[in-house]
Amino acid sequence: MEIAIQNVYQAVAFILPVVLVLMVVTNIIVEVLKKLLWEKMPTNVLAFATALIVTLLAFFAFCSITHTAVVWYMVAGAVITGVFVAYAAMFGYDKLRQTISQIGSIKNQK
Repeated sequence: MEIAIQNVYQAVAFILPVVLVLMVVTNIIVEVLKKLLWEKMPTNVLAFATALIVTLLAFFAFCSITHTAVVWYMVAGAVITGVFVAYAAMFGYDKLRQTISQIGSIKNQK
């Protein structure tokens, strides 16, 4: 299996859905772990650790499936992507809900 990315637009079109899926998986795992840990661990720390683990696992699985050699800068990119996934998992969903409720209240005022 070979994936050829020719330019920045193709890279963004490939990575963005992957980040969204990783964010959803991170949110689901964090919610389950919160129930299991009885809130003994801060949720943001749990989300950050979970996002990094999920992202790195997905990265290594991708490299294994596509027979891509793992290079240090690719791992660094996966860690940076994990930070983005953690941020989106921690703050993205709440901001999305807040925006939807604000849009709903604007429509109700008209």
